[in-house]
Amino acid sequence: MIRTWFTAMAVLILLAGCGSKELEEFNKPAEYWYEKMVTSVSNGNLEKADSYYSSLQSEHISSPFLAEATMIMAQAHMAHEEYLLAEHFLGEYIRRYATVEGREYAEFLKIKSKFLALPNPGRDQGLIDETLSGVESFKKSYPHSTYLPLVNSMETQLQISKRSLNAQIADLYDRLGKPKGAQIYRDLSPLTWIDPKEIVSAEVPWYRRMFEGDGSSSWYDFLIPKTRSVISMDDNASQQ
Repeated sequence: MIRTWFTAMAVLILLAGCGSKELEEFNKPAEYWYEKMVTSVSNGNLEKADSYYSSLQSEHISSPFLAEATMIMAQAHMAHEEYLLAEHFLGEYIRRYATVEGREYAEFLKIKSKFLALPNPGRDQGLIDETLSGVESFKKSYPHSTYLPLVNSMETQLQISKRSLNAQIADLYDRLGKPKGAQIYRDLSPLTWIDPKEIVSAEVPWYRRMFEGDGSSSWYDFLIPKTRSVISMDDNASQQ
């Protein structure tokens, strides 16, 4: 009797455990996966949406739903500030599904995604250059694009950010006693088409300013030895 009772309890626990887990789904129509994906995106569950998209792509590789599904996933990840994933889906869309008009829009979104991924431009000089390169390619490929005003606006902000970053690096070289290095960075990409006085520097939050400084000094300057390096001495000597 006791053994039967324990057996029944074990079966109930097993069934409860199985019921609590979502059953694995496969071999469903393309419409099923597409609707599941869209519902998950609407609910903000992009992890689920990615999974449903993968099922749609793997089970229905030629489905007409894939082009729209790929663009939906790209825009959803961009809206959630997941820019690397957004670029992945945009690249997939351009490579496999895009029409002529769709390609232009997707290329614009790639630039926008890279631009939005730069909340602190001073921390990623490489991404600034990569985005500017994408802007140049876009303008050559689509000289009459309706997106050009937005692309030009992003380009202007990136050029200003790049100039600001180069100026900060030049100031750093000045503080290290390396005038040649400072001059090299001051000569990089000068903005001759805009008055430097009209450029307003970005506001740095106090908690970042404590550690990063304002571009000219930092709170930990007193910890840095006031001696010049061998490189600095050679730099000065070469100018004499």
